[in-house]
Amino acid sequence: MFDKILIANRGEIALRVIRAAREMGIKSVAVHSTADADAMHVRMADESVCIGPPSSINSYLSIPAIISACEITGAQAIHPGYGFLSENANFVQIVEDHGLAFIGPTAQHIRTMGDKITAKDTMKELGVPCVPGSDGGVPDLETAQKIGADIGYPVIIKATAGGGGKGMKVANTAADMEMAFRTARAEGKSNFGNDEVYIEKYLTTPRHIEIQVFGDGKGKAVHLGERDCSLQRRHQKVFEEAPGPSISPEERAKIGKICADAVANINYIGAGTIEFLYENGEFYFIEMNTRLQVEHPVTEAIFGVDLVREQIRVAEGLPMSFAQDDLTINGHAIEVRINAEKLPNFAPCPGRITQYHAPGGLGVRMDSALYDGYSIPPYYDSLIGKLIVHGRDRNEAIARLSRALGELIVDGVDTTVPLFHALLAEADVQSGNYNIHWLERWLDDNLAS
Repeated sequence: MFDKILIANRGEIALRVIRAAREMGIKSVAVHSTADADAMHVRMADESVCIGPPSSINSYLSIPAIISACEITGAQAIHPGYGFLSENANFVQIVEDHGLAFIGPTAQHIRTMGDKITAKDTMKELGVPCVPGSDGGVPDLETAQKIGADIGYPVIIKATAGGGGKGMKVANTAADMEMAFRTARAEGKSNFGNDEVYIEKYLTTPRHIEIQVFGDGKGKAVHLGERDCSLQRRHQKVFEEAPGPSISPEERAKIGKICADAVANINYIGAGTIEFLYENGEFYFIEMNTRLQVEHPVTEAIFGVDLVREQIRVAEGLPMSFAQDDLTINGHAIEVRINAEKLPNFAPCPGRITQYHAPGGLGVRMDSALYDGYSIPPYYDSLIGKLIVHGRDRNEAIARLSRALGELIVDGVDTTVPLFHALLAEADVQSGNYNIHWLERWLDDNLAS
């Protein structure tokens, strides 16, 4: 059993891990940059270590500093949260080489799923349905044009090492291919140091459906249903719900079993998410995230499980505390991501919080590291909180979300709260009738500057 774990992250996810550890009787170590010396995760942890200056590259992404913090404090394991080093296979290997436990999947699993071509090939072998497209990387424009003609336009060109919407370009016709191909390669090279790209059929009205999986690393795995994350801006999720309003129990059981069997077959350990595009009753694999997701609380709400606690348990070598037959969906949950951003352009809005009040009441959870007087630093992601609501059904969850948004007070900076008030007034959102392009089009029509 672990006596002490270090959280290699900041903000609300660091607090999330600290809370789970405390309930398990495990001491926690927070790491922080000089800019985060007064952050709530630093205040809440049992110990804290400053690991560098404000820039992420010299603090939260500094592997030597994080390993040194473990050695100084005697922490036996590292939880990476999400972002930063959470999907860095080299980091995992170094952690293990220093005799420490990594609370997450193996370096090999991260490496396999981190390369989108290898991930797709692996999933095909495991029986997971995939989007039609190129078999591996596309070496040149001529090959790209042939693939486009074979699978039919529109197509999307994606950087192999891409993420967060970078290195992704759509070619609606053959005439668009040259510009899209060259731009995707250039963005891949600029952002990830790798200009290799691959091509997939571009689905025109898909939903973004992700399946939560969990494995014990010993050949057993379960799925915890799906989340619908279709409301996105620039490929960034802003509104997530579970279960998905468009997925039938039969579809859930079928795709869930496929995903659970796939991760069991590779002895996957810990939490992971297999992401799909879903259109006309068909699922198409796009990627696997080998970490805890930002939106994991909606799954926790409808299944009544603590995914972080479970991550720690299996990292200790203990069995999962539930089996597939134990997992039954209860009600409906929605999460909205509250960012410190100024509408309509979503410009980051760091600054001092003059007043903060979290909403409460039945079925309301606020994951945030804010407090009165806290200064949001300008160096990191603009996410300042996640508001999660749970109801007996979707209608009750939406009503509860509207009420909770009305209670939330964040003064001193601009936030994206007004966006969610506006979205909840839309008939398509109320009915669940949307796809991954809906929000971008709505923003163009309603928030144009």
